Amino acid sequence: MTLILGGRGRDSSTANGTAIAWAGRTLTYAELDAAVEQWPHLPVHDARSHGALSHDASALDLPDALICVFAAARQGSAVRVEDPAARPERPAHADPDAFLLVATSGSTGRPKPLARTAASWVDSFPEFTEITGLRPTDTVLITGPLHATMHLFAAVHALWLGACVTDDPAQATAVHAVPAVLRDVLRRIPRARVAVAAGAGLDDAAAQTISSQNTSDQNTSTQNTSTQPIRLVEYYGSAELSLVAARVVAERSPLRLLRNVEARTEDGYLFVRSPYAAIGAHGWFGVGDLAELNGSELLVHGRGDAAINVGGTTVIAEDVENILTALDGVRAAAAIGTPHAVLGETVSAVIELDGTRDLEHVRAFARAIMAKEALPRRWTVVQQLPRTASGKIARGALQ
Repeated sequence: MTLILGGRGRDSSTANGTAIAWAGRTLTYAELDAAVEQWPHLPVHDARSHGALSHDASALDLPDALICVFAAARQGSAVRVEDPAARPERPAHADPDAFLLVATSGSTGRPKPLARTAASWVDSFPEFTEITGLRPTDTVLITGPLHATMHLFAAVHALWLGACVTDDPAQATAVHAVPAVLRDVLRRIPRARVAVAAGAGLDDAAAQTISSQNTSDQNTSTQNTSTQPIRLVEYYGSAELSLVAARVVAERSPLRLLRNVEARTEDGYLFVRSPYAAIGAHGWFGVGDLAELNGSELLVHGRGDAAINVGGTTVIAEDVENILTALDGVRAAAAIGTPHAVLGETVSAVIELDGTRDLEHVRAFARAIMAKEALPRRWTVVQQLPRTASGKIARGALQ
Protein backbone atom coordinates (compact mmCIF):
# COMPACT_ATOMS: atom_id res chain seq x y z
CA MET A 1 0.00 0.00 0.00
CA THR A 2 1.42 3.42 -0.96
CA LEU A 3 0.90 6.86 0.56
CA ILE A 4 -1.75 8.54 -1.56
CA LEU A 5 -3.53 11.83 -0.88
CA GLY A 6 -7.20 11.25 -0.12
CA GLY A 7 -6.87 7.59 -1.02
CA ARG A 8 -9.97 6.58 0.93
CA GLY A 9 -12.34 9.50 0.50
CA ARG A 10 -11.44 11.90 -2.32
CA ASP A 11 -11.69 11.56 -6.07
CA SER A 12 -11.74 13.92 -9.02
CA SER A 13 -15.27 15.06 -8.18
CA THR A 14 -14.26 16.17 -4.69
CA ALA A 15 -10.85 17.66 -5.48
CA ASN A 16 -12.08 21.05 -4.35
CA GLY A 17 -12.63 19.80 -0.80
CA THR A 18 -10.39 21.42 1.80
CA ALA A 19 -7.27 19.43 2.69
CA ILE A 20 -5.47 21.91 4.96
CA ALA A 21 -6.79 24.99 6.77
CA TRP A 22 -3.90 26.35 8.80
CA ALA A 23 -3.04 29.83 10.13
CA GLY A 24 -5.26 31.49 7.53
CA ARG A 25 -3.90 29.41 4.64
CA THR A 26 -6.28 27.04 2.85
CA LEU A 27 -5.38 24.33 0.37
CA THR A 28 -7.90 22.20 -1.49
CA TYR A 29 -6.96 18.64 -2.38
CA ALA A 30 -6.38 19.75 -5.97
CA GLU A 31 -4.05 22.53 -4.80
CA LEU A 32 -2.29 20.22 -2.38
CA ASP A 33 -1.76 17.61 -5.07
CA ALA A 34 -0.32 20.27 -7.40
CA ALA A 35 2.00 21.53 -4.66
CA VAL A 36 3.21 17.98 -3.98
CA GLU A 37 3.85 17.45 -7.70
CA GLN A 38 5.79 20.74 -7.97
CA TRP A 39 7.94 20.15 -4.87
CA PRO A 40 11.61 20.11 -5.91
CA HIS A 41 13.20 16.73 -6.47
CA LEU A 42 16.38 15.81 -4.66
CA PRO A 43 19.62 15.79 -6.66
CA VAL A 44 20.61 12.44 -8.11
CA HIS A 45 22.43 10.56 -5.36
CA ASP A 46 26.13 10.08 -5.92
CA ALA A 47 27.19 6.70 -4.52
CA ARG A 48 30.59 8.22 -3.67
CA SER A 49 29.04 10.80 -1.30
CA HIS A 50 28.63 10.16 2.41
CA GLY A 51 25.11 9.22 3.47
CA ALA A 52 21.84 9.20 1.56
CA LEU A 53 20.16 12.43 0.57
CA SER A 54 16.82 13.29 2.14
CA HIS A 55 14.23 16.02 2.16
CA ASP A 56 13.99 18.02 5.37
CA ALA A 57 10.57 19.19 6.57
CA SER A 58 11.73 19.88 10.12
CA ALA A 59 11.75 23.68 10.05
CA LEU A 60 8.81 24.18 7.66
CA ASP A 61 5.38 25.37 8.71
CA LEU A 62 2.77 22.61 8.79
CA PRO A 63 1.28 22.99 5.28
CA ASP A 64 4.70 23.01 3.60
CA ALA A 65 5.97 20.23 5.89
CA LEU A 66 3.09 17.98 4.84
CA ILE A 67 3.59 18.88 1.18
CA CYS A 68 7.23 17.89 1.61
CA VAL A 69 6.32 14.58 3.28
CA PHE A 70 3.89 13.56 0.52
CA ALA A 71 6.32 14.77 -2.15
CA ALA A 72 9.05 12.56 -0.67
CA ALA A 73 6.66 9.60 -0.75
CA ARG A 74 5.77 10.31 -4.38
CA GLN A 75 9.42 10.67 -5.35
CA GLY A 76 10.53 7.58 -3.43
CA SER A 77 12.82 9.64 -1.21
CA ALA A 78 13.35 9.93 2.53
CA VAL A 79 12.23 12.95 4.55
CA ARG A 80 13.39 14.25 7.92
CA VAL A 81 10.73 15.43 10.37
CA GLU A 82 12.76 16.25 13.48
CA ASP A 83 12.87 18.88 16.20
CA PRO A 84 15.23 21.50 14.74
CA ALA A 85 16.40 22.35 18.28
CA ALA A 86 17.21 18.75 19.26
CA ARG A 87 18.17 16.73 16.21
CA PRO A 88 19.24 13.16 16.94
CA GLU A 89 22.56 11.79 15.77
CA ARG A 90 22.03 9.61 12.70
CA PRO A 91 24.22 6.98 11.10
CA ALA A 92 26.15 8.15 8.06
CA HIS A 93 24.32 5.76 5.73
CA ALA A 94 20.53 5.63 5.83
CA ASP A 95 18.61 2.44 5.15
CA PRO A 96 17.60 2.45 1.44
CA ASP A 97 14.01 1.56 2.43
CA ALA A 98 13.68 4.52 4.81
CA PHE A 99 10.91 7.03 4.14
CA LEU A 100 10.30 8.91 7.41
CA LEU A 101 13.34 9.96 9.44
CA VAL A 102 11.88 10.81 12.84
CA ALA A 103 12.85 10.44 16.50
CA THR A 104 11.56 9.28 19.87
CA SER A 105 9.91 11.92 22.06
CA GLY A 106 12.85 12.26 24.43
CA SER A 107 10.62 11.96 27.50
CA THR A 108 13.35 10.06 29.35
CA GLY A 109 16.37 11.68 27.74
CA ARG A 110 17.74 12.80 24.36
CA PRO A 111 15.62 11.81 21.34
CA LYS A 112 16.82 8.70 19.50
CA PRO A 113 16.78 8.54 15.68
CA LEU A 114 14.23 6.32 13.96
CA ALA A 115 13.55 5.46 10.35
CA ARG A 116 10.41 3.86 8.98
CA THR A 117 8.92 2.84 5.66
CA ALA A 118 5.69 4.32 4.32
CA ALA A 119 4.02 0.90 4.65
CA SER A 120 4.78 0.77 8.39
CA TRP A 121 2.18 3.49 8.85
CA VAL A 122 -0.09 3.22 5.84
CA ASP A 123 -0.81 -0.48 6.29
CA SER A 124 -2.31 0.28 9.72
CA PHE A 125 -4.52 3.11 8.46
CA PRO A 126 -7.58 0.99 7.49
CA GLU A 127 -7.84 -0.62 10.94
CA PHE A 128 -7.13 2.69 12.67
CA THR A 129 -9.94 4.28 10.64
CA GLU A 130 -12.28 1.46 11.61
CA ILE A 131 -11.49 1.80 15.33
CA THR A 132 -11.73 5.60 15.50
CA GLY A 133 -14.66 6.04 13.15
CA LEU A 134 -12.90 8.95 11.45
CA ARG A 135 -14.41 9.94 8.10
CA PRO A 136 -13.31 11.85 4.99
CA THR A 137 -15.79 14.55 6.04
CA ASP A 138 -13.98 15.18 9.35
CA THR A 139 -11.79 18.17 10.14
CA VAL A 140 -8.92 16.99 12.32
CA LEU A 141 -7.29 19.31 14.84
CA ILE A 142 -3.51 18.91 15.17
CA THR A 143 -2.45 19.91 18.70
CA GLY A 144 1.35 19.89 18.49
CA PRO A 145 4.39 19.98 16.20
CA LEU A 146 4.85 17.34 13.53
CA HIS A 147 8.20 16.19 14.91
CA ALA A 148 6.15 14.56 17.70
CA THR A 149 5.22 11.44 15.77
CA MET A 150 1.67 11.13 17.14
CA HIS A 151 0.85 14.49 15.52
CA LEU A 152 2.57 13.57 12.26
CA PHE A 153 0.67 10.26 12.24
CA ALA A 154 -2.63 12.10 12.82
CA ALA A 155 -1.99 14.57 9.99
CA VAL A 156 -0.75 12.00 7.47
CA HIS A 157 -3.67 9.68 8.24
CA ALA A 158 -6.16 12.54 7.82
CA LEU A 159 -4.80 13.45 4.38
CA TRP A 160 -4.64 9.79 3.34
CA LEU A 161 -8.28 9.44 4.38
CA GLY A 162 -9.40 12.59 2.59
CA ALA A 163 -10.20 14.60 5.72
CA CYS A 164 -9.13 18.17 6.50
CA VAL A 165 -6.20 19.12 8.77
CA THR A 166 -6.62 22.29 10.83
CA ASP A 167 -5.34 24.40 13.71
CA ASP A 168 -8.78 25.92 14.38
CA PRO A 169 -10.69 24.24 17.23
CA ALA A 170 -13.90 26.01 16.22
CA GLN A 171 -13.93 24.14 12.90
CA ALA A 172 -12.64 20.76 14.11
CA THR A 173 -14.77 17.65 14.42
CA ALA A 174 -11.91 15.39 15.57
CA VAL A 175 -8.74 15.76 17.60
CA HIS A 176 -5.66 13.72 18.59
CA ALA A 177 -3.88 14.65 21.85
CA VAL A 178 -2.33 13.37 25.05
CA PRO A 179 -4.97 13.18 27.83
CA ALA A 180 -3.79 16.34 29.63
CA VAL A 181 -4.10 18.39 26.43
CA LEU A 182 -7.32 16.66 25.41
CA ARG A 183 -9.12 17.67 28.61
CA ASP A 184 -8.31 21.32 27.91
CA VAL A 185 -8.76 21.52 24.15
CA LEU A 186 -12.16 19.79 24.01
CA ARG A 187 -13.68 22.81 25.75
CA ARG A 188 -12.86 24.78 22.61
CA ILE A 189 -14.19 22.27 20.05
CA PRO A 190 -17.96 22.79 19.86
CA ARG A 191 -18.37 20.35 16.95
CA ALA A 192 -16.22 17.53 18.36
CA ARG A 193 -17.24 14.06 17.16
CA VAL A 194 -14.09 11.97 17.71
CA ALA A 195 -11.35 12.41 20.32
CA VAL A 196 -8.23 10.23 20.15
CA ALA A 197 -6.08 9.97 23.28
CA ALA A 198 -2.50 8.71 22.98
CA GLY A 199 1.02 9.33 24.20
CA ALA A 200 0.15 8.69 27.85
CA GLY A 201 -2.27 6.42 29.68
CA LEU A 202 -5.90 7.52 29.83
CA ASP A 203 -6.88 6.77 33.41
CA ASP A 204 -10.51 6.37 34.51
CA ALA A 205 -10.59 9.82 36.12
CA ALA A 206 -9.40 11.50 32.90
CA ALA A 207 -11.89 9.51 30.81
CA GLN A 208 -14.70 10.47 33.18
CA THR A 209 -13.65 14.12 33.07
CA ILE A 210 -13.69 14.15 29.28
CA SER A 211 -17.05 12.37 29.14
CA SER A 212 -18.61 14.69 31.73
CA GLN A 213 -17.17 17.72 30.01
CA ASN A 214 -18.61 16.54 26.72
CA THR A 215 -22.10 16.18 28.23
CA SER A 216 -21.83 19.55 29.95
CA ASP A 217 -20.62 21.28 26.80
CA GLN A 218 -23.45 19.81 24.76
CA ASN A 219 -26.01 20.95 27.33
CA THR A 220 -24.67 24.50 27.64
CA SER A 221 -23.16 25.36 24.25
CA THR A 222 -25.39 26.92 21.63
CA GLN A 223 -22.74 26.08 19.03
CA ASN A 224 -22.68 22.35 19.57
CA THR A 225 -25.75 20.94 17.89
CA SER A 226 -24.61 17.31 18.06
CA THR A 227 -26.80 14.99 20.09
CA GLN A 228 -24.26 12.17 20.00
CA PRO A 229 -21.50 11.84 22.61
CA ILE A 230 -17.91 12.18 21.51
CA ARG A 231 -16.39 8.89 20.40
CA LEU A 232 -13.42 8.71 22.76
CA VAL A 233 -10.69 6.33 21.55
CA GLU A 234 -7.46 5.48 23.32
CA TYR A 235 -4.53 3.84 21.62
CA TYR A 236 -1.26 2.54 22.96
CA GLY A 237 1.90 2.64 20.90
CA SER A 238 5.36 4.12 20.64
CA ALA A 239 7.51 5.93 18.12
CA GLU A 240 9.34 2.65 17.47
CA LEU A 241 6.26 0.44 17.15
CA SER A 242 3.47 2.80 15.99
CA LEU A 243 0.03 1.38 16.85
CA VAL A 244 -0.01 -1.59 19.20
CA ALA A 245 -3.44 -1.68 20.87
CA ALA A 246 -6.59 0.43 21.06
CA ARG A 247 -10.02 0.67 22.65
CA VAL A 248 -13.25 2.65 22.42
CA VAL A 249 -13.62 4.03 25.94
CA ALA A 250 -17.43 4.00 26.01
CA GLU A 251 -17.42 0.25 25.41
CA ARG A 252 -15.57 -0.19 28.73
CA SER A 253 -13.29 -2.75 27.14
CA PRO A 254 -9.54 -3.03 27.74
CA LEU A 255 -6.94 -2.17 25.17
CA ARG A 256 -6.87 -4.85 22.47
CA LEU A 257 -3.94 -5.66 20.21
CA LEU A 258 -4.37 -4.72 16.57
CA ARG A 259 -5.11 -7.68 14.34
CA ASN A 260 -1.58 -8.11 12.97
CA VAL A 261 0.27 -7.31 16.20
CA GLU A 262 1.66 -9.92 18.63
CA ALA A 263 2.80 -9.35 22.21
CA ARG A 264 4.28 -11.21 25.16
CA THR A 265 5.74 -10.32 28.54
CA GLU A 266 9.05 -11.22 30.15
CA ASP A 267 9.54 -10.44 33.85
CA GLY A 268 6.61 -8.07 33.57
CA TYR A 269 8.06 -6.16 30.60
CA LEU A 270 6.18 -5.92 27.31
CA PHE A 271 7.65 -7.19 24.04
CA VAL A 272 5.87 -6.60 20.73
CA ARG A 273 6.25 -8.07 17.25
CA SER A 274 4.56 -5.88 14.67
CA PRO A 275 4.48 -5.18 10.91
CA TYR A 276 4.12 -1.49 11.82
CA ALA A 277 7.50 -1.22 13.55
CA ALA A 278 10.25 1.19 12.59
CA ILE A 279 13.28 -0.12 10.71
CA GLY A 280 15.44 -2.00 13.20
CA ALA A 281 12.59 -2.64 15.63
CA HIS A 282 11.30 -5.79 13.95
CA GLY A 283 11.20 -9.12 15.73
CA TRP A 284 10.34 -9.09 19.43
CA PHE A 285 10.95 -5.48 20.45
CA GLY A 286 10.91 -4.30 24.06
CA VAL A 287 9.92 -0.66 24.49
CA GLY A 288 10.47 -0.71 28.27
CA ASP A 289 6.88 -0.70 29.55
CA LEU A 290 5.51 -2.89 32.33
CA ALA A 291 2.32 -4.65 31.27
CA GLU A 292 -0.04 -7.61 31.64
CA LEU A 293 -1.56 -9.68 28.83
CA ASN A 294 -4.74 -11.75 28.75
CA GLY A 295 -5.01 -13.10 25.23
CA SER A 296 -5.31 -10.02 23.02
CA GLU A 297 -6.20 -7.78 26.00
CA LEU A 298 -3.43 -5.49 27.19
CA LEU A 299 -3.03 -3.64 30.49
CA VAL A 300 -0.09 -1.22 30.50
CA HIS A 301 1.29 -0.16 33.88
CA GLY A 302 3.80 2.38 32.60
CA ARG A 303 7.48 2.80 32.00
CA GLY A 304 9.74 0.29 33.69
CA ASP A 305 12.24 3.08 34.28
CA ALA A 306 9.43 4.97 36.06
CA ALA A 307 9.01 2.17 38.60
CA ILE A 308 9.97 3.33 42.10
CA ASN A 309 11.23 0.70 44.58
CA VAL A 310 10.02 1.77 48.02
CA GLY A 311 11.35 -0.66 50.61
CA GLY A 312 10.86 -3.61 48.26
CA THR A 313 7.42 -2.49 47.03
CA THR A 314 7.25 -1.46 43.38
CA VAL A 315 5.32 1.78 42.92
CA ILE A 316 4.49 2.76 39.33
CA ALA A 317 4.95 6.48 38.76
CA GLU A 318 2.01 6.68 36.34
CA ASP A 319 -0.32 5.14 38.95
CA VAL A 320 0.69 7.81 41.47
CA GLU A 321 0.23 10.52 38.84
CA ASN A 322 -3.25 9.29 37.95
CA ILE A 323 -4.33 9.43 41.60
CA LEU A 324 -2.85 12.87 42.18
CA THR A 325 -4.28 14.34 38.98
CA ALA A 326 -7.76 13.19 40.04
CA LEU A 327 -7.54 15.14 43.32
CA ASP A 328 -9.40 18.44 43.64
CA GLY A 329 -7.01 21.31 43.12
CA VAL A 330 -4.45 19.45 40.99
CA ARG A 331 -4.14 20.38 37.33
CA ALA A 332 -1.22 18.05 36.52
CA ALA A 333 1.20 15.86 38.43
CA ALA A 334 4.43 13.91 38.02
CA ALA A 335 6.00 11.34 40.33
CA ILE A 336 9.68 10.41 40.52
CA GLY A 337 11.86 8.33 42.82
CA THR A 338 14.17 10.01 45.33
CA PRO A 339 17.07 8.02 46.85
CA HIS A 340 16.58 7.02 50.51
CA ALA A 341 19.22 5.52 52.80
CA VAL A 342 16.87 2.94 54.35
CA LEU A 343 14.04 2.34 51.88
CA GLY A 344 16.10 2.60 48.70
CA GLU A 345 13.69 5.15 47.21
CA THR A 346 10.69 7.21 48.21
CA VAL A 347 8.12 8.96 46.03
CA SER A 348 8.44 12.66 45.28
CA ALA A 349 5.58 14.59 43.65
CA VAL A 350 5.86 17.61 41.37
CA ILE A 351 2.46 19.18 40.81
CA GLU A 352 0.65 22.05 39.15
CA LEU A 353 -2.21 23.51 41.21
CA ASP A 354 -5.32 24.95 39.58
CA GLY A 355 -5.89 27.61 42.23
CA THR A 356 -8.93 26.02 43.90
CA ARG A 357 -6.97 24.24 46.68
CA ASP A 358 -3.64 24.87 48.38
CA LEU A 359 -0.90 22.29 48.84
CA GLU A 360 -1.91 21.36 52.41
CA HIS A 361 -5.41 20.44 51.26
CA VAL A 362 -4.01 18.34 48.40
CA ARG A 363 -1.62 16.52 50.74
CA ALA A 364 -4.48 15.79 53.14
CA PHE A 365 -6.60 14.37 50.30
CA ALA A 366 -3.67 12.20 49.22
CA ARG A 367 -3.02 10.86 52.74
CA ALA A 368 -6.65 9.79 53.00
CA ILE A 369 -6.65 7.56 49.92
CA MET A 370 -3.10 6.48 49.05
CA ALA A 371 -1.09 3.50 50.25
CA LYS A 372 1.83 4.58 52.43
CA GLU A 373 4.43 3.33 49.94
CA ALA A 374 2.89 5.38 47.13
CA LEU A 375 2.25 8.50 49.21
CA PRO A 376 4.75 11.21 48.22
CA ARG A 377 7.15 12.25 50.98
CA ARG A 378 8.39 15.32 49.12
CA TRP A 379 6.07 17.76 47.33
CA THR A 380 7.10 20.49 44.90
CA VAL A 381 4.66 22.95 43.33
CA VAL A 382 5.56 24.37 39.92
CA GLN A 383 3.83 26.71 37.50
CA GLN A 384 4.30 24.28 34.63
CA LEU A 385 5.66 20.75 34.40
CA PRO A 386 8.32 20.14 31.74
CA ARG A 387 6.76 18.37 28.78
CA THR A 388 7.80 16.97 25.43
CA ALA A 389 6.47 18.38 22.16
CA SER A 390 3.60 15.86 22.24
CA GLY A 391 2.58 16.89 25.78
CA LYS A 392 4.04 13.95 27.70
CA ILE A 393 5.90 14.59 30.96
CA ALA A 394 9.64 14.98 30.30
CA ARG A 395 10.96 12.71 33.05
CA GLY A 396 14.57 13.40 32.17
CA ALA A 397 14.07 17.11 32.88
CA LEU A 398 12.27 16.34 36.16
CA GLN A 399 15.12 14.19 37.41
